[in-house]
Amino acid sequence: MTRPTGDPFADGGGTGRLMARLDWAATPLGPVDGWPQSLRAAVRMVLSSRYPMLLLWGDRFTQLYNDAYSALIGDKHPDALGGDVRVTLAEGWDVLGPLIDEAMATGVASWVPALRLLLDRAGYREEAYFSVSHAPARDDEGRTVGVLTVCSEVTEQVVGERRLRLLRDLSVGGDGRTVDVRSTCARLAEAIGGHPLDVPFAAIYLREGALLRRAAHVGGEPVAAALPATLPAGEEHEWGLAAAAGGTTTDVAGVERRLALPGGPWGDPVGTARALPLPSAEAGQPLGVLLLGVSPSRGLDEAYRSFHALLAQQVAVAVRNAQAYEEERRRAEALAELDRVKTGFFTNVSHEFRTPLTLMLGPLADALNDNEHPLSATQRERVDTAWRNATRLLTLVNSLLTFSSLEAGQAHSQAREVDLAGLTTELASVFRAAVERAGLRLEVDCPPLPRAVSVDPVNWERIVTNLLSNALKYTFVGRIRVGLTADDDEVRLTVADTGIGIAEEDLPRLFERFHRVQGTRSRSHEGTGIGLALVRELARLEGGDVRVESRIGTGTTFTVALPWSAAGRRAGPAADLAGAGDAARAAVQEAVGWLADPTQAGASAPAGPPVPAYGATDALRRARILVADDNADMRAYLARLLGEQGWRVETVGDGRQALEAIRREQPDLLLTDVMMPGIDGFELVRRLRGQAGTRTLPVVVLSARAGGDASVEGLDLGADDYVVKPFAAAELIARVRSALHGTRRHHRDDADGPGDTARGADGPVPARSPASDDGPVDAGGPPVSGPPAAPGPEPSVGGDGEYAHDGDRRPAPEQPAALETGWTYPAQPTSAAAMRRDVRASLEDLDVDPDTVADLLLAASEAVNNAVEHAQRPTRPEVRVRLRVADGTVRISVRDFGTWRDRRPAMDRGRGATLMNAYGDVRLVSTAEGTTVTIERRLPPAAGH
Repeated sequence: MTRPTGDPFADGGGTGRLMARLDWAATPLGPVDGWPQSLRAAVRMVLSSRYPMLLLWGDRFTQLYNDAYSALIGDKHPDALGGDVRVTLAEGWDVLGPLIDEAMATGVASWVPALRLLLDRAGYREEAYFSVSHAPARDDEGRTVGVLTVCSEVTEQVVGERRLRLLRDLSVGGDGRTVDVRSTCARLAEAIGGHPLDVPFAAIYLREGALLRRAAHVGGEPVAAALPATLPAGEEHEWGLAAAAGGTTTDVAGVERRLALPGGPWGDPVGTARALPLPSAEAGQPLGVLLLGVSPSRGLDEAYRSFHALLAQQVAVAVRNAQAYEEERRRAEALAELDRVKTGFFTNVSHEFRTPLTLMLGPLADALNDNEHPLSATQRERVDTAWRNATRLLTLVNSLLTFSSLEAGQAHSQAREVDLAGLTTELASVFRAAVERAGLRLEVDCPPLPRAVSVDPVNWERIVTNLLSNALKYTFVGRIRVGLTADDDEVRLTVADTGIGIAEEDLPRLFERFHRVQGTRSRSHEGTGIGLALVRELARLEGGDVRVESRIGTGTTFTVALPWSAAGRRAGPAADLAGAGDAARAAVQEAVGWLADPTQAGASAPAGPPVPAYGATDALRRARILVADDNADMRAYLARLLGEQGWRVETVGDGRQALEAIRREQPDLLLTDVMMPGIDGFELVRRLRGQAGTRTLPVVVLSARAGGDASVEGLDLGADDYVVKPFAAAELIARVRSALHGTRRHHRDDADGPGDTARGADGPVPARSPASDDGPVDAGGPPVSGPPAAPGPEPSVGGDGEYAHDGDRRPAPEQPAALETGWTYPAQPTSAAAMRRDVRASLEDLDVDPDTVADLLLAASEAVNNAVEHAQRPTRPEVRVRLRVADGTVRISVRDFGTWRDRRPAMDRGRGATLMNAYGDVRLVSTAEGTTVTIERRLPPAAGH
């Protein structure tokens, strides 16, 4: 044997120095001087390495190791030096022993990644993981006398990867596939339950008002029995739930006294838990609490705490998503229920409409076809208008009924074997006259198909009719082409036009019900907005679908494709097509109205003698009125109605034509519909009010859009009056006459200068002088109806613009006014429009800011309406309005002559006082003689006088 030389512990670091001082003679290895060269060399190699290495030598497995290894065994160092490894690692020897014995017995090295060991190196039974290699150690004669172990701890990597898997499983469990909050919590608990080494038990508590309710838990019945099911969110509890519900993470010790639950790889009792708040979108108001058990085999270090925080965030995100989905589902269910109710309503109403429509259409048709008692030309025109529009209403009702049936899933296809080419050609031919009248070409290419087709002929008629009607509505030059082709897969109907086209961004929503492409040019604004939606639903009901291709300025092509599997289905007997085309003919009849020359309505209704039924004769004969409406029948009706009053009427079909007509010759009044293609009624009013030459042109807006918002929008833009369809002829004529009176008064005031005028039923008249205040009104025509005024003193205007009641007229101590004038109106609803005309004209003469004028007109209109509606038993059936502009302030006072009457809440629109106070300083004085409302508004500096 070669004798050893040199110090084997030299340069061995701290462990080497400890080994040099150790009494090796007291160990199985004996004195260092007696060590064989192989042992000394092995020790030098171990001590010189920075990698954790352990050398076991002899049958007593004596330990020699380096600094790196000493860190792995914790507080067992340095006592382990020279000792038996079976004692040092006794808790893990059941795992290490077989590996070491195998290396000793076979002389073959081994390697084990992520070997789990139980270590007691930090005061508790720790779960640790090592990558370990065992190689045989030989003496100088080559005999295996020990084992060289090279190892590295991978505990953090193994535990970290395991925790990441749990976080991933939570994200999958709360990914929104389960939109119910309770089910989501159950899936989260299931995911957490799959990782007991890190989370021995858990519970999810969610806030419900002032309570915390357990939504799910992990750990079985023992956990359910130990934890409360519900508790007040602010009540202190041994599990720290109240503090966590307030936003503070709490560590809970002594868990083993309340819950006997094993944990970790070796089933040690769980002694610690943590209560963490589940963060929400609102700071300081957590969604709930996540209670987590801590593994007894892992230290509660910073990494473990961070893992818990991530776990709480992941659970909170999943719960928030589930709550959002649940809320969205409830909202969708509410909308679906509303949709069902609406569908049922449409169905019921459509059915109910059919009875009166039948009783209208029958007698009207009988009257038109009665040869024994023929109608006069005038009556025939009236009855024919009623019959056409009743027929149109029936078509709309049928469309709504069909659509509601499709929406409710109650529609069915009554498939019949039909000659599809012949049926399509016949339906397209119904449109030929209308298409050619529009100056377009209709091309029909529908050759016979190679085999029979089974479809519902009624549904097919509606599909073809809606597509052709749509093409005619939006095509102004060129052609409309209808084609029918087939191949081995499907039958295709194409309806192509050279119309205005559709923007690409509008195509995805084209088949949505009630969707309209805004701002597009069309022949009419009329329609329900369900035509193309009906085409898609009917095509799908027949087993096919519809698609569209379009380019702006080039045209649009609709293609309805029916696969042969649907077109060749079993069908009933061959269809009788004798009634085919009824829906198409109704659509064509409506389309003809779009094509009517708007000027012909006025020409057909020349000015005639006034009709006393609609009001007394006046001095406004030969006034010129421009009517703008896209419905031909409505234009004709208005032209005839207004012409019978002796007024000259010109009609146009949309806002653009109205502007052109006004530029050619300005009328005395414009009567315009709101819903028109291109430039609608509101835009028309906006443009007229923006031009000096038409700023004072009287405008009456006529629309089917009912409701306060619509009327306020129209009046705010500068309209003089707003009439809602359906209207009484007498009401419309009264409102038009009132607006015309305002124009005549304004023209006369321009010539005579401002003054105090009264407005009777038929025109403006001089207002009373103070001496005649108690006498009858001289209206210059028929007197205002009503009892004579009661004698007595009249309230005077005080310095603040209100009425004093001392019986004497006192002068107002005010600065000289730039404008002071007034008017007297009959106490009737149309007076508000006349007042707006007069006040607007007076203020615009002073170049008052248009926005200020609009605000004051809204406030004054409400004051006049209140005076008309609230004055009870008036001594004078009139309303007085005074306007004063002085010292940079506009003051409008409105006075009635009756006692105040409070309206019932059901009668109150609730916006009068709000509007008045929003646009000026309002004061109100009410006495037995009447009520005066005063509205004041400071003018902008640039507009002061």
